[in-house]
Amino acid sequence: MSTTTDIVAKLWNLCNVLKDDGVTYTDYVKELTYLLFLKMSEETGTEDRIPAAYRWEELEAKAAPDRLTFYRKLLLDLGDAEITDSILTRSIYANANTIIKKPATLTTLITEIDKLDWYSAKEEGLGDLYEGLLEKNANEKKSGAGQYFTPRVLIDVMVQLTQPQLGEIIQDPAAGTGGFLIAANHYLEEHNDLNKLDEKQWEQYQHHTFYGMEFVQDTHKLALMNLALHDIESDGHSYGIIYGDTMSAEAEKLPKADLILSNPPFGTKKGGGLPSRDDFTFPTSNKQLAFLQHIYRALKPGGRAAVVLPDNVLFEANTGAQIRRDLMDKCNLHTILRLPTGIFYAQGVKTNVLFFSKPENVSQDTGNTQEVWIYDMRSNMPSFGKRTAFTKDYFEDFINCFGTDKNGGSKREELADDADSQTRWRVFSREVIAERGDSLDISWIKDKDVVDAADLPEPEQLAGEAMSELTEALRELSELMDALGAEDEAIAQKNVLAEALGLAESVG
Repeated sequence: MSTTTDIVAKLWNLCNVLKDDGVTYTDYVKELTYLLFLKMSEETGTEDRIPAAYRWEELEAKAAPDRLTFYRKLLLDLGDAEITDSILTRSIYANANTIIKKPATLTTLITEIDKLDWYSAKEEGLGDLYEGLLEKNANEKKSGAGQYFTPRVLIDVMVQLTQPQLGEIIQDPAAGTGGFLIAANHYLEEHNDLNKLDEKQWEQYQHHTFYGMEFVQDTHKLALMNLALHDIESDGHSYGIIYGDTMSAEAEKLPKADLILSNPPFGTKKGGGLPSRDDFTFPTSNKQLAFLQHIYRALKPGGRAAVVLPDNVLFEANTGAQIRRDLMDKCNLHTILRLPTGIFYAQGVKTNVLFFSKPENVSQDTGNTQEVWIYDMRSNMPSFGKRTAFTKDYFEDFINCFGTDKNGGSKREELADDADSQTRWRVFSREVIAERGDSLDISWIKDKDVVDAADLPEPEQLAGEAMSELTEALRELSELMDALGAEDEAIAQKNVLAEALGLAESVG
């Protein structure tokens, strides 16, 4: 077992210290973040971003009975601009409060954190340690954190195929805890000698390369901590991961990008309303369709994207079909990867990765998609979860089929042209797609008739899939009633639907 894995397990087990106070796992990770930021700043020699009176050694030096009172004041003051100069520190401690109720509990946490092997942890990478905690949280079904944690193996494959380059602007408009930006940074470090960058190039890399936006403040704090531990600078307001709503005018803080990597949130905007930004051609309350519009509009000429999206984006009629047509006109949607089920811990939805690129010629905004290659990684695949790990080995065939061109321009060949074939890799012309009503929900492999019991999904996954379908059906009914211009009686029915939709989303 590596030191990092061992420390993650020890930190995670400390949650048991708080269980009597009714603390959730996500609250625990947030509390740990407040404490670990102090400790890791000491270990990494970056304590200048914390006022001297509130550093780890000061917290540790307080008498046990007084420590909790001091800690509560520390949390308030580190988020105060009049006390704390560092924008990063203020962002992490913005509106901070503690879930700890007993002085003895805080003392136990501080003592156990201090006992850990920090020297070895630094050698292996503090960023990996923190990501291990986030993954633990996402794996814990009760935390509900899986909604924003994309499996690391999927992120790495998307980054590998889109090949980030030095000097590019890389964006994630639904950043979550920052996994895509961190993976892109790892790729750039592995493929370039950053020590050879001059001062101007280093400034560009640190402050004008990685951009993201996160709407949930608690998640934003985790993202800032994650980036800081991976040596990616972020002030949380103008560069790095910004606290804001991409579906509002705040999206203007995100510059046009050369590469966008993202897993946008699924579902409907809370309250069923439309995005507050007014620059979308096709307004919709469907989050993933709204984010898709943002993404292909936010690409620079010659830019490219890889985006995780649920199945309904591929087949939804009306506004969904209009957005797909607009995407295929303005961009070259060259590849779709149909992902297997069970890879998102808190979601039962079926998902895909869409790979597309925008032409260099800005005036060429029609007819850019001539054909779409689809790889079916879903049919006749195991149900991933506790019994079957989702590893990179499952992607090897798709990676070979995709090719080495980051814009999908590699020479490609179908493995077979028989419509009844079990090949996972096929191409469909734009004309064929148009004949299907511009639906991209295309499958051709027949699932095996006999299902091995070991391959059956987890019960919670089946429940999640049913809830996802119910949520989507309710949303479509709500939009249909809007389109029909319902009278008073129908409005009352619509309100019932809205309440049901909210319930379905909360349960899902």
